[in-house]
Amino acid sequence: MTHSDPAYLTEDPVTAERPTWPAIRRGFACRCPKCGKGALLHSYLKVNDACPNCGEDYSHQRADDGPAYLTILIVGHLMAPLMMYVFVEWRPEPAVMATFFTIGTALLSLVLLPRLKGAMVALQWAKRMHGFSADPADDPAVLHHV
Repeated sequence: MTHSDPAYLTEDPVTAERPTWPAIRRGFACRCPKCGKGALLHSYLKVNDACPNCGEDYSHQRADDGPAYLTILIVGHLMAPLMMYVFVEWRPEPAVMATFFTIGTALLSLVLLPRLKGAMVALQWAKRMHGFSADPADDPAVLHHV
């Protein structure tokens, strides 16, 4: 197999294993988890209905509040120790510290949120969750809606 022709594209589409970590990396880059070329998102957080490059259907995705929770978790775990370090090391004025950390927190959150949403949609695609199966009869979530 060549790099441009992954094994999962040539095997049986229902049983082929989808590579999880490459899909998550592509999703984090806001690219299609299948081909890595098409845009996953349009505007800021809206997921495209399908990949403009390979046509993969994204209408099944259910990222919901997961990306927001992950963003809060990551930003909080980065900023809290940094705040403690800055306060102990340099003792800045409270207004200066509040201003810089508010701006830093907001910017980091705005950068991470769409990337984490892309990664979460890619994880759902890789694990065939929420209708991302090649065969709708293979997906238990689809069977419940019939």
